[in-house]
Amino acid sequence: MSLRVSSIIRWLSWPLFVLLATSATADEMRFPAPEFDSNYTFPDTWDFLEGRGGSVVKDTTPVQAQAPLPTSETQQWIDVAVLILALSLAAWLAVKRRSRRGLFWLMLFCLGYFGFFKEGCICPIGSIQNVALSLFSSNYAAPITVVVFFALPLLFALFFGRVFCASVCALGAIQDLVVLKPIQLPRKLTIALSMIPYVYIGAAILFAATQTGFIICRYDPFIGFFRLNGNAPYLYLGAGFLLAGMFIARPYCRFFCPYGVLLGLMSRFSRRHLAITPSECVDCRLCEVSCPFDYINKPNTGLEREERAVGVRRLAYLFLMTPVLVALCGWVGHRMADPMARYNNTVFLAERIQIEKNDPSLEPMLETTTFRSMGKPEAQLMADAKKIRAQMNMGGWLLGGFIGLVFSLKLIGVSIIRNQKDYEVNKPTCFSCGRCCSYCPSDDMHKPNFLPDSKALKDALALAEPPPEETAAETVMQKDKA
Repeated sequence: MSLRVSSIIRWLSWPLFVLLATSATADEMRFPAPEFDSNYTFPDTWDFLEGRGGSVVKDTTPVQAQAPLPTSETQQWIDVAVLILALSLAAWLAVKRRSRRGLFWLMLFCLGYFGFFKEGCICPIGSIQNVALSLFSSNYAAPITVVVFFALPLLFALFFGRVFCASVCALGAIQDLVVLKPIQLPRKLTIALSMIPYVYIGAAILFAATQTGFIICRYDPFIGFFRLNGNAPYLYLGAGFLLAGMFIARPYCRFFCPYGVLLGLMSRFSRRHLAITPSECVDCRLCEVSCPFDYINKPNTGLEREERAVGVRRLAYLFLMTPVLVALCGWVGHRMADPMARYNNTVFLAERIQIEKNDPSLEPMLETTTFRSMGKPEAQLMADAKKIRAQMNMGGWLLGGFIGLVFSLKLIGVSIIRNQKDYEVNKPTCFSCGRCCSYCPSDDMHKPNFLPDSKALKDALALAEPPPEETAAETVMQKDKA
């Protein structure tokens, strides 16, 4: 067991090494003058501060976000009503009815409504940025409907688990439809990839708070399919996710979705959650092959335990390492602050104007020409850019420290060996999709996919054959039962 924990810790160390390697190149990006393409054509966008119903307190240069044309306030509240109805129905189907078929049909409806009809906007995932901007900027107030869209799935997750992921989220639905022959990734790789959503949500909040951009919406891999148009790179990205999703079930949901971080936190404390069996687990192991996401906790009562002193000593080391990891990752975030600040329109414009002043032979860009024609003082622009750089620098420290803290907590989490007697869903990660329910022979509501004495059961057990150490542990368990 200690060897497995050590192996997982080594895999979790790779993201940290990547961050350190990236920071080594950050300084190299500071000194060479950036290259600009004056032929770049910006996509058609609209002012989300005014178009989404937000109130502008004072005159400002807003962040631009590509989105469909705004709808009326009545239509927005209709969308809220549909969301409440869909979440309520999903909770009933998952927790009470335990119906995979019902969740599937609800998923198709939500994909059609929130995906193709509403063109993916507004979405609780993207609303993270609206809420963050309204918290950190006095120039923007998020519409109440946006706040409701952000909060409702979290509220339902607190009571019923991630029913939003089960069948209400359009991004999850389009991936769920293409799951063809899912494979289970190595646990060490899965744990390492689970760090990405924390980096994503931290960066999204930082970019929104500094009015740099809405990166969740900009890099949404499926929005082009919902709107039946989009730039080729993003369409290729979405196609890549769907292609990978045929074998790695719902890859965006599992390894990239920033909203999943918040949903998982709420679902951990859910009072009523979808369960594999409605009664007592009979240890038939049928559910092992039912979950394509590998979100089922398996019994470990028969595994050989390591010495208590070994585990305590390892935890002590990890707790002592936590401040070091937080400081180290915070420094990495600080080193990345300057490159990230260049994505801000104000910083970009200030840098370009300074470059053109230093080299008069350069042809002015359209952006700099437009700025000069407006008659605004350059000194104010430079001051605003300096302020944004300072905000990004502080945000880089906080973002890096947050990533270091999460990294340390994950190391501690995999180091703690918990007793697991029965097969149970993993509350923080389970999508409540209902696939495992129909596999349980104790479920009176549904006929199980396999009968206890059927050949299909033997095939399922063969597919779910555990590693050698678990096989040995099962032998010990059988002897104990005898």
